[in-house]
Amino acid sequence: MIRSGTDDGTVGALARCVALPPAEFASRHWGRAPLLTRGEHDFTDLLDAAAVDELVSRRGLRTPFLRMAMDGTVLDRGTYTRGGGAGASVNDQVADDLVLTQLADGATLVLQALHRTWPPLIDFGSRLAAELGHPVQINAYVTPPQNRGFAPHYDVHDVFVLQVAGRKHWTIHSPVVTDPIDDQPWEQHRAAVQARAGEPPVIDAVLAPGDTLYLPRGTIHAAQALGETSIHLTVGVHPITRYHLVRHLLQAAQDEPSLRMSLPPMVDLASPDVLAPHLAATVRALAALLETAPVAEQARRIGELLQRQTRPVPLAPLAQLSLADSVDLGTPLRLRAGERPLPTDTSLSTLGRSVALSAAEVEAAKTVVAGAVFTPGSLPGLDPAAALGFARRLLLAGVVTAA
Repeated sequence: MIRSGTDDGTVGALARCVALPPAEFASRHWGRAPLLTRGEHDFTDLLDAAAVDELVSRRGLRTPFLRMAMDGTVLDRGTYTRGGGAGASVNDQVADDLVLTQLADGATLVLQALHRTWPPLIDFGSRLAAELGHPVQINAYVTPPQNRGFAPHYDVHDVFVLQVAGRKHWTIHSPVVTDPIDDQPWEQHRAAVQARAGEPPVIDAVLAPGDTLYLPRGTIHAAQALGETSIHLTVGVHPITRYHLVRHLLQAAQDEPSLRMSLPPMVDLASPDVLAPHLAATVRALAALLETAPVAEQARRIGELLQRQTRPVPLAPLAQLSLADSVDLGTPLRLRAGERPLPTDTSLSTLGRSVALSAAEVEAAKTVVAGAVFTPGSLPGLDPAAALGFARRLLLAGVVTAA
């Protein structure tokens, strides 16, 4: 189920990317068809030219948080980075003057993973990931007038293009690989991609500020800036797929003795006639295992995958320490936004750590995981001292924050 909107009634992140109702977008376009939306929103609150200048000149970015490309080729990092100078013993920090030279020569600047480095996009990416239920990354592309950064290609993740400044001419072609996954990049199909790009496009449009474009993974695309510098955001959505379920199910196969049996010796296993009965027996055993696969276990595995690929909203360590020291029974708290704790009868697991639970704390943990605002005094099954102790542990573990 795709969610949109926020608790305070403001426009949701998905609503800034498409003009359709969420359910209609999900049924007609998600993973199926491109969607062009005209002039619905101003995106300069997320990123603008001044923000690009600050990121390049004052934030000390290093590769791979930026790269540059020209005429479809990624430039060597030495052409736009250098050593950080005294007190910064790195050799790949962005050099603003070298970036300027490359931009003047027509290169495209790519600021990568802005959902981790630029506060407005950290917030926007977190909200969009929460609404879609899939991990999100955000890059920015800055292209000088009349230049193209990358040749026609496809991505192995879905994309929302948000045009921030300038205009860019996009040509969109249908896939040569439907729903490609990570190990099916476009370079494996370079000739087919080039051939498809020579056919009439399914979308041929100029994006102006406020326009958006949704591209399902596999959609072939190329873009060229027009008469002014173009800035656009590429919001990549890394969908959880049925193939993820297949991989998790096959991992479970190692626990089935009949699927660990050795094949017979002193026969030619490369012969189809010899292998046929063993393959049939393996398929039957695997089918029997899959028919009884517990949904709860697969949901847990997907939850762990989402934990690894989605980061919760930023945490202020000093403020969190202060809150843990001062929390009382009436302090409003809530689950840290974007956190995906996995509760059991003995622990509450988050990314990289686990909070042990006593038997008395299990019900209280369920209240916390539900996501609504709570106070330590409202936690079920705990006396005041135990409730305060539990709340402090969760605060120090970064599981909950001030509401």
